Amino acid sequence: MQIRLVASLSRPGGNVTGFTNFCAELGAKRLGLLRELVPPAASIAILVNPTRPGLDAQLAQEQEAAQALGLPLHILKASSERDFDAAFQTLAQLRAGALAIITDALFNDRRDQIVALARRYSVPTIYEFRQSVVAGGLISYGASSLDACRQAGIFAGRILKGEKPAELPVQQPTKFELVINMKTAKALGLTIPPGILAIADEVIE
Repeated sequence: MQIRLVASLSRPGGNVTGFTNFCAELGAKRLGLLRELVPPAASIAILVNPTRPGLDAQLAQEQEAAQALGLPLHILKASSERDFDAAFQTLAQLRAGALAIITDALFNDRRDQIVALARRYSVPTIYEFRQSVVAGGLISYGASSLDACRQAGIFAGRILKGEKPAELPVQQPTKFELVINMKTAKALGLTIPPGILAIADEVIE
């Protein structure tokens, strides 16, 4: 299932344009970072909302990335906050060595709950947005929310000056950020590889 809000990213063709934080390469990058952070992990899990439009295509990309890393990939599902506890219990039963959170509005709204569960189950977890790391998550890698807001403001200004949304291409992320919480890493008994620290945009002590 896909939501056809625009005819294409380059030519929206209607009254809708804006920004998307979807970037196919990000999922593979996040799994690769987990592989570096937790080399002994025999498998990795991802948490998804099964009701999210376009999920099947994204899962196919995640599976391909995990296969390239030589890691089995477990898919955990949560479509409401009531599903989180069961998902993490399944994670523990599977003995997955690390977890990636596939971004979803529900997960963003329940950020603190997910971070707390990751802490309770002592599972190294990677998120998309910096806010989860500020809340106590281990690491995030994704599009810069601040940059997206700035670009949205520029777009709004252009439309207010008379440009047509149909002629303004939907923008994809161009600025990404890697954020690490060292306190959480220490609590998990992890040593952050120097190569990852060297490319981090922010290290929270």
